[in-house]
Amino acid sequence: MSFLYETHLHTSQASACGISEGHEYIRKYLALGYSGIIVTDHFFNGNTRINRNLPWKEWVTRFYRGYEDTRREGDRLGLDVFFGWEETFEGDDYLIYGLDKEWLLKHPEAAHWTRREQYETVGLYGGCVVQAHPFRQHHYIDCIHLSTGCVDAVEAANGGNQDPAYDALALAYAKSLGLPVTAGSDIHHTDQFQTETIYGVYLDKKMTAIKDYVSAIKTNTLAGIRTTPGRCDLRGNETIKLPVDIRNAQDRSTRQDIWELLKRREFAEK
Repeated sequence: MSFLYETHLHTSQASACGISEGHEYIRKYLALGYSGIIVTDHFFNGNTRINRNLPWKEWVTRFYRGYEDTRREGDRLGLDVFFGWEETFEGDDYLIYGLDKEWLLKHPEAAHWTRREQYETVGLYGGCVVQAHPFRQHHYIDCIHLSTGCVDAVEAANGGNQDPAYDALALAYAKSLGLPVTAGSDIHHTDQFQTETIYGVYLDKKMTAIKDYVSAIKTNTLAGIRTTPGRCDLRGNETIKLPVDIRNAQDRSTRQDIWELLKRREFAEK
Protein backbone atom coordinates (compact mmCIF):
# COMPACT_ATOMS: atom_id res chain seq x y z
CA MET A 1 0.00 0.00 0.00
CA SER A 2 1.26 3.49 -0.80
CA PHE A 3 0.25 6.98 0.28
CA LEU A 4 0.09 9.93 -2.10
CA TYR A 5 1.10 13.49 -1.15
CA GLU A 6 1.00 16.86 -2.88
CA THR A 7 4.37 18.53 -2.31
CA HIS A 8 4.02 21.93 -4.02
CA LEU A 9 0.92 24.06 -3.36
CA HIS A 10 0.22 27.81 -3.13
CA THR A 11 -2.57 29.68 -1.38
CA SER A 12 -3.94 33.13 -2.16
CA GLN A 13 -3.44 34.13 1.47
CA ALA A 14 0.35 34.09 1.23
CA SER A 15 1.40 33.78 -2.43
CA ALA A 16 0.85 36.81 -4.66
CA CYS A 17 0.25 34.45 -7.60
CA GLY A 18 -2.17 32.29 -5.60
CA ILE A 19 -5.80 32.40 -6.70
CA SER A 20 -7.52 29.83 -4.49
CA GLU A 21 -7.61 29.98 -0.70
CA GLY A 22 -6.13 27.05 1.14
CA HIS A 23 -9.38 25.52 2.32
CA GLU A 24 -10.68 25.30 -1.26
CA TYR A 25 -8.21 22.53 -2.13
CA ILE A 26 -9.15 19.95 0.47
CA ARG A 27 -12.19 18.26 -1.06
CA LYS A 28 -10.43 18.14 -4.44
CA TYR A 29 -7.44 16.22 -3.11
CA LEU A 30 -9.61 13.89 -1.06
CA ALA A 31 -11.57 13.03 -4.20
CA LEU A 32 -8.33 12.06 -5.95
CA GLY A 33 -7.25 9.79 -3.10
CA TYR A 34 -4.43 11.89 -1.67
CA SER A 35 -3.32 11.19 1.88
CA GLY A 36 -2.08 14.71 2.45
CA ILE A 37 -0.71 17.94 1.04
CA ILE A 38 2.19 20.24 1.84
CA VAL A 39 1.54 23.97 1.61
CA THR A 40 4.58 25.72 0.09
CA ASP A 41 3.75 29.39 -0.28
CA HIS A 42 6.27 31.80 -1.76
CA PHE A 43 8.72 32.93 0.91
CA PHE A 44 10.31 36.32 1.63
CA ASN A 45 12.32 36.75 -1.59
CA GLY A 46 9.79 35.07 -3.84
CA ASN A 47 6.36 36.09 -5.08
CA THR A 48 4.99 36.60 -1.59
CA ARG A 49 1.75 38.43 -0.87
CA ILE A 50 2.99 39.59 2.53
CA ASN A 51 4.43 43.10 2.87
CA ARG A 52 8.18 42.77 3.37
CA ASN A 53 8.27 46.02 5.37
CA LEU A 54 6.39 44.43 8.25
CA PRO A 55 8.28 43.50 11.43
CA TRP A 56 9.53 39.93 11.15
CA LYS A 57 7.13 38.48 13.73
CA GLU A 58 4.14 40.00 11.94
CA TRP A 59 5.46 38.92 8.56
CA VAL A 60 5.79 35.29 9.66
CA THR A 61 2.38 35.34 11.34
CA ARG A 62 0.67 36.54 8.16
CA PHE A 63 2.72 34.22 5.95
CA TYR A 64 1.58 31.25 8.03
CA ARG A 65 -2.13 31.99 7.53
CA GLY A 66 -2.38 30.20 4.21
CA TYR A 67 -1.16 27.01 5.83
CA GLU A 68 -3.37 27.49 8.88
CA ASP A 69 -6.49 27.93 6.76
CA THR A 70 -5.64 24.81 4.77
CA ARG A 71 -4.86 22.82 7.90
CA ARG A 72 -8.15 23.73 9.61
CA GLU A 73 -10.18 22.48 6.66
CA GLY A 74 -7.97 19.43 6.34
CA ASP A 75 -8.54 18.56 9.99
CA ARG A 76 -12.28 19.03 9.55
CA LEU A 77 -12.56 16.82 6.47
CA GLY A 78 -9.82 14.29 7.16
CA LEU A 79 -6.85 15.28 4.99
CA ASP A 80 -3.39 15.72 6.51
CA VAL A 81 -1.83 19.12 5.84
CA PHE A 82 1.84 19.96 6.39
CA PHE A 83 3.93 23.14 6.20
CA GLY A 84 6.81 24.12 3.95
CA TRP A 85 7.77 27.09 1.78
CA GLU A 86 9.31 28.04 -1.56
CA GLU A 87 12.20 30.48 -1.68
CA THR A 88 13.61 32.26 -4.73
CA PHE A 89 17.10 33.52 -5.54
CA GLU A 90 17.84 34.56 -9.14
CA GLY A 91 14.82 32.97 -10.75
CA ASP A 92 15.75 29.60 -9.24
CA ASP A 93 13.35 28.25 -6.60
CA TYR A 94 13.76 25.88 -3.67
CA LEU A 95 11.19 23.97 -1.64
CA ILE A 96 11.99 23.88 2.07
CA TYR A 97 10.57 21.15 4.29
CA GLY A 98 11.00 20.33 7.97
CA LEU A 99 10.96 23.70 9.76
CA ASP A 100 7.93 25.40 11.31
CA LYS A 101 6.49 28.74 12.40
CA GLU A 102 8.18 28.68 15.80
CA TRP A 103 11.54 28.13 14.13
CA LEU A 104 10.96 30.96 11.67
CA LEU A 105 9.99 33.40 14.40
CA LYS A 106 13.38 32.85 16.02
CA HIS A 107 15.39 33.09 12.79
CA PRO A 108 14.80 36.33 10.84
CA GLU A 109 18.12 35.75 9.09
CA ALA A 110 16.27 33.21 6.92
CA ALA A 111 15.09 36.15 4.82
CA HIS A 112 18.67 36.89 3.76
CA TRP A 113 20.24 33.47 3.25
CA THR A 114 22.49 32.58 0.35
CA ARG A 115 21.81 29.23 -1.30
CA ARG A 116 24.61 27.67 0.71
CA GLU A 117 23.40 29.16 4.00
CA GLN A 118 19.91 27.94 3.26
CA TYR A 119 21.08 24.39 2.61
CA GLU A 120 23.42 24.19 5.57
CA THR A 121 21.04 25.79 8.07
CA VAL A 122 17.94 23.88 6.99
CA GLY A 123 19.91 20.65 7.20
CA LEU A 124 21.34 21.57 10.59
CA TYR A 125 17.84 21.89 12.00
CA GLY A 126 16.54 18.68 10.50
CA GLY A 127 14.99 19.88 7.24
CA CYS A 128 15.73 19.41 3.56
CA VAL A 129 15.98 21.47 0.37
CA VAL A 130 14.55 20.46 -3.02
CA GLN A 131 15.25 22.48 -6.16
CA ALA A 132 11.92 23.18 -7.84
CA HIS A 133 11.44 23.03 -11.64
CA PRO A 134 15.18 23.55 -12.33
CA PHE A 135 14.88 23.73 -16.14
CA ARG A 136 11.87 26.04 -16.36
CA GLN A 137 12.34 28.58 -19.16
CA HIS A 138 9.52 31.05 -18.57
CA HIS A 139 9.60 34.73 -19.49
CA TYR A 140 10.67 35.91 -16.04
CA ILE A 141 13.81 33.75 -15.94
CA ASP A 142 17.04 35.09 -17.45
CA CYS A 143 19.34 32.21 -16.54
CA ILE A 144 18.98 28.61 -15.35
CA HIS A 145 20.83 28.26 -12.05
CA LEU A 146 21.49 24.64 -11.07
CA SER A 147 22.49 24.15 -7.45
CA THR A 148 24.30 20.82 -7.60
CA GLY A 149 25.77 20.91 -4.10
CA CYS A 150 23.17 22.72 -2.02
CA VAL A 151 20.10 20.53 -2.48
CA ASP A 152 18.89 17.17 -1.20
CA ALA A 153 16.63 16.35 -4.17
CA VAL A 154 15.29 17.63 -7.48
CA GLU A 155 11.68 18.22 -8.47
CA ALA A 156 11.55 16.17 -11.67
CA ALA A 157 7.88 16.73 -12.52
CA ASN A 158 6.13 20.06 -12.03
CA GLY A 159 2.52 20.70 -13.00
CA GLY A 160 3.24 24.36 -13.66
CA ASN A 161 5.82 23.71 -16.38
CA GLN A 162 4.50 24.66 -19.79
CA ASP A 163 6.77 22.27 -21.66
CA PRO A 164 7.22 18.58 -20.67
CA ALA A 165 10.84 18.88 -21.86
CA TYR A 166 11.59 20.88 -18.72
CA ASP A 167 10.63 17.85 -16.65
CA ALA A 168 12.53 15.41 -18.85
CA LEU A 169 15.66 17.51 -18.45
CA ALA A 170 15.11 17.73 -14.69
CA LEU A 171 14.90 13.95 -14.38
CA ALA A 172 18.07 13.46 -16.43
CA TYR A 173 19.78 16.10 -14.31
CA ALA A 174 18.76 14.41 -11.05
CA LYS A 175 19.99 11.07 -12.35
CA SER A 176 23.34 12.59 -13.33
CA LEU A 177 23.76 13.79 -9.74
CA GLY A 178 22.36 10.65 -8.13
CA LEU A 179 19.72 12.67 -6.27
CA PRO A 180 16.17 11.63 -5.31
CA VAL A 181 13.37 13.02 -7.47
CA THR A 182 10.06 14.49 -6.39
CA ALA A 183 6.93 15.71 -8.17
CA GLY A 184 4.45 18.44 -7.34
CA SER A 185 1.53 20.21 -8.97
CA ASP A 186 2.80 23.73 -8.26
CA ILE A 187 -0.90 24.47 -7.97
CA HIS A 188 -2.24 28.01 -7.59
CA HIS A 189 -5.91 27.57 -8.49
CA THR A 190 -8.49 24.80 -8.13
CA ASP A 191 -9.13 25.06 -11.89
CA GLN A 192 -5.91 23.08 -12.31
CA PHE A 193 -7.86 20.00 -11.25
CA GLN A 194 -9.51 20.11 -14.69
CA THR A 195 -6.14 19.31 -16.26
CA GLU A 196 -3.88 16.27 -15.95
CA THR A 197 -1.19 18.14 -14.03
CA ILE A 198 -2.00 17.17 -10.45
CA TYR A 199 1.22 15.48 -9.38
CA GLY A 200 2.71 14.21 -6.16
CA VAL A 201 4.94 11.77 -4.33
CA TYR A 202 4.17 8.25 -3.10
CA LEU A 203 5.41 7.04 0.29
CA ASP A 204 5.31 3.53 1.68
CA LYS A 205 4.18 4.82 5.08
CA LYS A 206 1.61 7.40 6.05
CA MET A 207 3.16 10.67 7.20
CA THR A 208 2.53 11.72 10.77
CA ALA A 209 4.77 14.80 10.57
CA ILE A 210 6.72 16.67 7.89
CA LYS A 211 9.89 15.08 9.25
CA ASP A 212 8.68 11.81 7.71
CA TYR A 213 8.91 13.37 4.26
CA VAL A 214 12.32 14.84 5.04
CA SER A 215 13.54 11.41 6.13
CA ALA A 216 12.24 9.75 2.95
CA ILE A 217 14.12 12.27 0.83
CA LYS A 218 17.36 12.09 2.78
CA THR A 219 17.36 8.29 2.78
CA ASN A 220 16.20 8.17 -0.85
CA THR A 221 13.26 5.92 0.05
CA LEU A 222 10.43 7.70 -1.76
CA ALA A 223 8.14 5.06 -3.26
CA GLY A 224 7.65 6.91 -6.54
CA ILE A 225 6.08 9.95 -8.15
CA ARG A 226 2.69 10.65 -9.66
CA THR A 227 2.93 12.45 -12.99
CA THR A 228 1.48 12.32 -16.50
CA PRO A 229 2.64 9.15 -18.31
CA GLY A 230 5.68 9.91 -20.45
CA ARG A 231 6.01 13.41 -19.02
CA CYS A 232 9.65 12.94 -17.98
CA ASP A 233 10.78 10.90 -20.98
CA LEU A 234 13.66 12.27 -23.04
CA ARG A 235 12.79 12.55 -26.71
CA GLY A 236 16.11 13.77 -28.07
CA ASN A 237 14.84 17.17 -29.17
CA GLU A 238 15.07 18.97 -25.84
CA THR A 239 16.57 22.44 -26.05
CA ILE A 240 17.90 24.91 -23.51
CA LYS A 241 17.53 28.47 -24.76
CA LEU A 242 18.82 30.23 -21.66
CA PRO A 243 22.33 30.49 -20.20
CA VAL A 244 23.01 27.77 -17.63
CA ASP A 245 24.90 28.46 -14.41
CA ILE A 246 25.99 25.24 -12.69
CA ARG A 247 26.95 25.85 -9.06
CA ASN A 248 28.94 23.68 -6.65
CA ALA A 249 28.69 22.98 -2.92
CA GLN A 250 30.23 26.37 -2.16
CA ASP A 251 27.54 27.96 -4.34
CA ARG A 252 30.13 29.04 -6.88
CA SER A 253 29.77 28.85 -10.66
CA THR A 254 31.71 25.92 -12.12
CA ARG A 255 31.60 26.82 -15.84
CA GLN A 256 30.69 23.19 -16.49
CA ASP A 257 28.85 22.43 -19.71
CA ILE A 258 25.26 21.39 -19.12
CA TRP A 259 25.21 18.80 -21.88
CA GLU A 260 28.34 17.21 -20.47
CA LEU A 261 26.64 17.04 -17.10
CA LEU A 262 23.54 15.48 -18.61
CA LYS A 263 25.65 13.02 -20.65
CA ARG A 264 24.46 14.04 -24.09
CA ARG A 265 24.81 10.46 -25.31
CA GLU A 266 21.48 9.76 -23.60
CA PHE A 267 19.90 12.05 -26.18
CA ALA A 268 21.82 10.54 -29.09
CA GLU A 269 20.59 7.07 -28.12
CA LYS A 270 16.94 8.09 -28.40
